[in-house]
Amino acid sequence: MTKRRFDIDRVMALVRRAVRPYPPAALFALAEEGYASAFEQVVACILSIRTRDEVLGPVARRLFGRARTPEAMARLTPSEIEGLIEGSRFRERKAGQIHEIARRAVMEYGGEVPCDEEVLRSFAGVGPKCANLVLAIACGEERIEVDVHVWRVTNRWGVISTRTPEQAVAALEGAIPRKHWVDLNRYLVPFGKHICTGRLPYCSTCPVLEYCRQVGVTEHR
Repeated sequence: MTKRRFDIDRVMALVRRAVRPYPPAALFALAEEGYASAFEQVVACILSIRTRDEVLGPVARRLFGRARTPEAMARLTPSEIEGLIEGSRFRERKAGQIHEIARRAVMEYGGEVPCDEEVLRSFAGVGPKCANLVLAIACGEERIEVDVHVWRVTNRWGVISTRTPEQAVAALEGAIPRKHWVDLNRYLVPFGKHICTGRLPYCSTCPVLEYCRQVGVTEHR
């Protein structure tokens, strides 16, 4: 097949349509349900670490059913939080991190988690990935967060060429218009899970095949 010149606007429109049948990326799904504050998003992101999306949703909803604000969360003990987040991996550590974030939000920031990258990164358990997601989803900032799906898909497209997801952030910032930054994570996560899969991607039915350079793809369906 002759490849078309890569058109990010057209490609993102096709991807957005293609992923409609699939569940949204977990933090975006929670935001759509109303769990969209910076505090709720940072808690959900901590819970998501090493935890499948299918598990994260019910766990986050159970926890937020008891406490949705820093003040309410700080009134719980770490042990109570740990019991509420059963199913999330490393729950004892995460419970302590969540309780400390709630405590600091109450004591230092007037009961809110601020939309400030430096503050977010100062919380134990919050790295660049979680900080960027919170700033994008809860705070409305144009941020790129790269997980394995975003990294794999954009490298296959030939938009970037990086060895790790961590290297991909700067490369994508230079290659993709800002208006698409947040949507890279919103749509490429389900796209990478269900269409442009790690093994045997569905190239024969992929809606963006004519734009994709298929870098590194040796076998496909």
